Amino acid sequence: MIRGLFQKNDTSLDELVAAAKQGDDNIKNEILKQYQPFIAKSVSEVCKRYIDPMKDDEYSIGLLAFNEAIHAYSCEKGSSFLSFAKLVIKRKVIDYIRNEQKRLKAVSLDEDYVDDEQMENPSQVKAAKDRYVLETESWYRREEIREFQLQLQEYKLSFAELTEASPKHKDARESAIQIAHIVYENNEFRQQVLEKGRLPIKDLVQEVEVSKKTLERNRKFIIAMVLILSGDYVYLKDYLKGWVCEERYCHGAEQEIYDCDDK
Repeated sequence: MIRGLFQKNDTSLDELVAAAKQGDDNIKNEILKQYQPFIAKSVSEVCKRYIDPMKDDEYSIGLLAFNEAIHAYSCEKGSSFLSFAKLVIKRKVIDYIRNEQKRLKAVSLDEDYVDDEQMENPSQVKAAKDRYVLETESWYRREEIREFQLQLQEYKLSFAELTEASPKHKDARESAIQIAHIVYENNEFRQQVLEKGRLPIKDLVQEVEVSKKTLERNRKFIIAMVLILSGDYVYLKDYLKGWVCEERYCHGAEQEIYDCDDK
């Protein structure tokens, strides 16, 4: 009977998720079973390698995240369940990777003895493990930046244009980012940006305390910030938080973008 529900064209995934969310464990278990390939693919996109559901711990994290998405999803959030689930999966897997990196670093700090059979001394071992953690996190950052760069191209934008369009003063930058949050949180405004690549300036000027001229001047920057807020950009969102805090943090983000462009 449950399998029949999945085969009926008039039963949407959102309806099945709603039933699972209300406590129908049979439907929830069937959803988890049917979407195992989706979960594995979403995890693989983060790890940048093939994920074996039977062997890789990352898949278990993805499965738990998908289950969490079922209970947290609301169609009123303006995105499909699968888009929402992919976002939850990726965030959880990245958090797992980060925690594993921290654990490895902590283990290396605890190594205060010398193994007679190893060539390296404890300080060399610690340095090598620290370097591995930094290089791995840097690799994930660069991959995320490349993904964002490709998305910008879909909206006929580039990092060079964003650098030129970015507000130079801290107050103006804070204001533009706050406006991006307003656009992101308004479903109609957000959809205009995501679907048409257009900032609804005429409507937006009624919602914010800046002039139409200022909105037009910062249009490209605001659109880019909305894309970051709407996407699965864990590291860029960290940069976004720092962007309104310190000029040097902003410079660090821009420098990483340039480094990524050069590679």
